[in-house]
Amino acid sequence: MTPFEEAASRPANAPRRRSLPVRVAVLGFKTVLWFVLISVAWVLVYGVIPPPTTATMLLDSNGATRDWMGIGTMDRSISIAAIASEDGNFCSHSGFDYEAIRQAWEERQAGRRQRGGSTISQQTAKNVFLWQGGGWVRKGLEAWFTFLIELTWPKARIMEVYLNVAETGIGTYGVNAGAMRYFDHDASQLSDTEAARLAAILPDPKDRPARNPSGWTARYGSSIARRMNIIRGSGMDDCLGGG
Repeated sequence: MTPFEEAASRPANAPRRRSLPVRVAVLGFKTVLWFVLISVAWVLVYGVIPPPTTATMLLDSNGATRDWMGIGTMDRSISIAAIASEDGNFCSHSGFDYEAIRQAWEERQAGRRQRGGSTISQQTAKNVFLWQGGGWVRKGLEAWFTFLIELTWPKARIMEVYLNVAETGIGTYGVNAGAMRYFDHDASQLSDTEAARLAAILPDPKDRPARNPSGWTARYGSSIARRMNIIRGSGMDDCLGGG
């Protein structure tokens, strides 16, 4: 039967069957639309309630000890230490520090040790909504969620969530649980030295002790403590509010 004959034999009110490319395109559009709607709703919900868990916590064979603490209750020194160690332009960028990314790429190409170009916003997006590890798919999703949290969360909320989900030791998550683990008190009374030590272990918390650190961790912690005074004096923490 020719296409003309097939069309002629079809009842007048019968729905026309879409071609395969059209069906694929419609399915793709619906998938993207649902992903956007769900991800936006997810980000909006976590903008007001503490994330109950993360993929990293769920997959941690050592368990996940955590104790959420609001940024207003935390000693401000830990937020300043995080900016000093992880993201000096946190208050001024829109989620991506392109100069830091460029420097990290050049250092990697030269074979030198580098801190990495990820901002606190990017790390928050990865830690809360995604999984650890590389790959272009995860990088793309990380960029999307970074855009969303920067668009819908204030900077203080981004910092608050980051400080509560970051891994601070074996089976330990968040700076409050980390403070109790290493210093026997909560994060509401951290000294600059303690805050700097916690910030110093964030890149590799399983292998870097915050209590009585030595070697590179001790030197890095001292460097962070010195930079904290610069952060305070320059207003680079103003986006966090308060004083």
